[in-house]
Amino acid sequence: MVLVAVDVGTTSARAGVLDRTGCLLARTTQPIQISRHGADRAEHQSEDIWNAVCKAVRAAVDRAAIKPDEVMGLSYSATCSLVVRDRDGAPLPVGPEQDAAWDTIVWLDHRAAKQARQITLAGHKVLDFAGGVMSPEMEIPKLMWLKTNMPQTWDKIGALYDLADFLTFKSSGSMARSQSTLTAKWTYLAHESQGWQRDFLALCGLDDLLEKGKLPDRATPVGTDLGPLTDAAAKDLGLTTNCRVGAGIIDGHAGAMGVLAAFAGETASLERHLGLIAGTSSAVTALNLNPRPARGLWGPYFGALLPECWLIEGGQSASGAALDHIIATHGAGSVSNPEMHEKIIARISELQSQTGGELAARLHVLPDFHGNRSPFANPDALGVISGLNLDASFDGLCALYWRTCVAIACGIRQILETLNAQGYEIDTLHIAGGHTRNPLLMALYADMTGCVVNEMPGADAMLLGTAISAAKAAGLHPDLKSAATAMAQEALRREPDPSRKARYDADFAIFKKMHAHRAEIDAMTAP
Repeated sequence: MVLVAVDVGTTSARAGVLDRTGCLLARTTQPIQISRHGADRAEHQSEDIWNAVCKAVRAAVDRAAIKPDEVMGLSYSATCSLVVRDRDGAPLPVGPEQDAAWDTIVWLDHRAAKQARQITLAGHKVLDFAGGVMSPEMEIPKLMWLKTNMPQTWDKIGALYDLADFLTFKSSGSMARSQSTLTAKWTYLAHESQGWQRDFLALCGLDDLLEKGKLPDRATPVGTDLGPLTDAAAKDLGLTTNCRVGAGIIDGHAGAMGVLAAFAGETASLERHLGLIAGTSSAVTALNLNPRPARGLWGPYFGALLPECWLIEGGQSASGAALDHIIATHGAGSVSNPEMHEKIIARISELQSQTGGELAARLHVLPDFHGNRSPFANPDALGVISGLNLDASFDGLCALYWRTCVAIACGIRQILETLNAQGYEIDTLHIAGGHTRNPLLMALYADMTGCVVNEMPGADAMLLGTAISAAKAAGLHPDLKSAATAMAQEALRREPDPSRKARYDADFAIFKKMHAHRAEIDAMTAP
C-alpha cells in the first residue's frame, strides 16, 4: 500500500510516491505555464495545471515500479492561487485580455494592492486573524479586484476555488474546501460557530460571494476523506477508484507538516519549533495551543494544520528569488541556475578562508525586492543596497551575493523576534526546501538566530506533509497526528557557532537601522 502526494508550485507540479512510513519511493516534475504581465500580474491555466499533475502522477507511479491499484490515498498541496470557473465548470478569464484559458490568478499576483489597503483601512475583526493587515496575496482583495474590473467574468462565475481545493474537486467531485485554505486565504474564522463573517464580505462588496463561489458553510479539516477518485480522474491520473482523496492543503502548510511531523503529538512543546520552507520565497510556520497574534504575521488560524492547534505564518516574498535577482542584474552575472549558485558559493568560501570570514563588511542589503511579507506586511516595500562601489568583477558579485544571504537570515531573525515577543519560545528551526542545498544560508540560519537547525535535505517536506493528509484519508493511520508522527523523517542537526554571534549581532542591528531609514525616506517621498 502506497500514497501519492502532489505539490503544485509556481512553475511546476511535482508528484511523489511514498509508503506508509513516509519514505519517498519516487518523484517526478512537470512544468506548468505562467503568464506574467509586469511586476504585479501573473496567471495560470487550471487545465494546464491538471494536465501537468496527471503526467507527473503517471510518471511517478511508473518510476516507483508499482501497480496503480497499490495507491490507496492521494492528496494535494498547492500555492494559494485563485481558480475561477463558470456555472458549467468551464474556465473564465481573469485578465483584461479576456482569454478564458487563463482562469487562475497566481498567488504572487499583486494586482489587488489597492483593495488590500482599503480592507486594512476599513478595519474588521477578521484582521485580528490576519496580522492586522490585509495582503494582496489573499483571495478576498483579488475577488474585489475581479468584481470591479471584470464584471463580465463576475456575472458568469459558478464556482471559486483555492488551487488545492480545485484539484481535490477535479479528483473526487467533492465541493468541500479545506480548513487550511479557507482560514488562511479567505478570512474564514474556523474557531467561531459562523465561520464566514457576512458583514465583512458586505463591507468588501462581496455579499454574493458564498452563493456565487459555491463556498460551503463549514470548512473541512486537512486529511478528511473526500471520497474515491472519480472514474474520469482515475483514468486521467492512471490510478484506480480504490484510491481515496484527502482534503488538500496550502503548500507552505504542507511543508510545515512535513518538517514538524515528529512533534505533532507533542502539542505542549510545539511553541518551541518553527517550520521554515525556503526556496524561491520563504514560509515560516509556528503552532500553538493558544491564539497568539502578531502584527505583520498571518493568523492565528484555528485548525489550519493540526486539530485544536492555532497556526501563525509569515515569510519572505523573495529569498531564493532575491539571490536569483542579484545574479541576473550584476555585471558579472548570467543565467541564474544551480551551477552558477554553486560556483558563487564555492568562491565565497575561498574568499572567506582568506579573510578569516569577513567579506564586504560595509555592504548591506534589504532584500525586499517583492515587498515585505513579514513582519511589516508591506507589499510596497522596496529593496535597498548600501555600500556599492565600481567593482563589477565576479568577486564583486560574490560579495553582494554573500551580503544578500546575510540579509535573508536577518529577516528570519526579525520574524523570530516578533513571534517570541508574543509569547512563543522558539529555539529550534526545522528547514526544508531549496535552501538546504546552500551551505552559506544553512550556516547563517543557525548562527544569525542562535537556534538549533534541523535540516531535511533528503526529504521533500511538501510531498511528505501532503502524503500525511493522504494517509489519514486512506485510513492507514487513525488520525492526522498519528499519521504525522508515524511518517516523520530523520533530520540533520546543526548547532549555532557562538564565535560568530558578535559579528551577526552587528549585522542585525544595521539591518534594523536600514529598515528605519527606508521608512523615513518613504515618508519623505510619499504623495
